[in-house]
Amino acid sequence: MKKLNAPGFIVLLLVIVMGGPQAYAVGPTTVPLGTADNFAVLAGSTITNTGMSGITGDLGLSPGTSVTGFPPGTLNGTQHVADAAALQAQNDLTNAYTNAVGQTPVSTIGTELGGTTQGPGVYDSASGTFGINGTLILDAQGDPNAVFIFKTASTLITAGSSTVVLTNNAQACNVFWQVGSSVTLGTNSTFKGNILALTSATITTGANVQGRILARNAAVTIDSGTITKATCVAAVSSAAVSSAISSSSASSVSSSSSRSSTRSSSSSSSSSSRSSSSSSSSRSSSSSSSSSSRSSSIPLVQSSIVSSTPTFPNTGFGSDNFLGMWNTVLAIGMSASLLALFAIQKRESRV
Repeated sequence: MKKLNAPGFIVLLLVIVMGGPQAYAVGPTTVPLGTADNFAVLAGSTITNTGMSGITGDLGLSPGTSVTGFPPGTLNGTQHVADAAALQAQNDLTNAYTNAVGQTPVSTIGTELGGTTQGPGVYDSASGTFGINGTLILDAQGDPNAVFIFKTASTLITAGSSTVVLTNNAQACNVFWQVGSSVTLGTNSTFKGNILALTSATITTGANVQGRILARNAAVTIDSGTITKATCVAAVSSAAVSSAISSSSASSVSSSSSRSSTRSSSSSSSSSSRSSSSSSSSRSSSSSSSSSSRSSSIPLVQSSIVSSTPTFPNTGFGSDNFLGMWNTVLAIGMSASLLALFAIQKRESRV
């Protein structure tokens, strides 16, 4: 019987460890917007507004030159019309659009997104279009960096009063809608994410967008809508949480010491002046000081803890916790296998 080669066996186990779930944990990555990230609205031919629309973020147009409707529309940002910034943003939008088109693996789902819940991933539909009638829930499963990419060959149309809801740490900045032609957002609809349209986008009366409206070749038309550029909020690290808790504990200890010192001083003062008419006033003042100290310390501790609430990572397949558990299990298995291998070799050498 041929003896097993120990070094070769170790190499094989290492390959298994390195090629475990990591090989299957590849998912979508955020679409790099480049300088287009600065824009709430970007178009190719014209930008037309009607009514009291509100835009937060820059507005850009290139190569077109016609922007109308501001006022009555308001812009909380900078307007770039056929200038270097708008041109660069359009170039970066083209790169972002290409990146979104190439993202894999792709899951094919139904055309109608209303009434569904989708997790992080890349999605398209057999019909090449998407519609939202009702409520679409995007569930990040606890990961604030989770990315959602929806790809259409032609249109994206949302119904009136439809809603996109973000849950479990999902962020609008990480939601991307790559649209092969045009987008229409329905009356009084609520929409989340960055629209990367090849052709045009129409924002109808009362539509509210948290994200971006970026059209490569044609117009963006807005009617009394609200568009707010989405920004990502960084997750709180465990180190920051530990630091906050330690700081809070130190504040509590310091507060307790202060209260003890105050009570001791109050007691001493009260004993020495018990026979005088001013002792009652002294005790009242000391008590008020101690109460004030306790009251002022409590909000500080609470504020420090609340502001540092941790965001726990997704514990599903492909998450950091799962991969760490996988490697731990395989390391134990490797050790057991090596012990068994050496025992077999020792037994065979005796034979």
